[in-house]
Amino acid sequence: MDWPLIEQKLESLRRALARVRDKCPLDAESLSRDYDAQDILTLNLTRAVQLCVDIGAHIIAEKDTPAPDTMGKTFDLLHEAGIIDADLALRMKKAVGFRNLAVHNYDTVNWDIVHSIAMHRLQDFETFARAVVRLH
Repeated sequence: MDWPLIEQKLESLRRALARVRDKCPLDAESLSRDYDAQDILTLNLTRAVQLCVDIGAHIIAEKDTPAPDTMGKTFDLLHEAGIIDADLALRMKKAVGFRNLAVHNYDTVNWDIVHSIAMHRLQDFETFARAVVRLH
């Protein structure tokens, strides 16, 4: 496995999560009025999801498993391989759903949900990263 590449992606993930933490307003109402914070949070949350999918796809490519046909399936395959648990796989698939909404329907993003993700779900990405590091 190309560990330098995975480590670089994990560092990018760490930076994306730090940006979300640093720029997240204290409440969803403030976020709904702060276009810069909206952009920073949305970009970095979607980047975090994409990085996790990329890392997962790289890990799966090293196994004797067919490539996932969707981003969400990446996390199912990682669960089946014993790399992440079922609960984390489900939460990461929900993150993919958020990413798809944010990328394709930005004008309909619910800022209460984005704020909730930024305040309460970043640990899912960190849990994913720890699971990947344990493979090394």
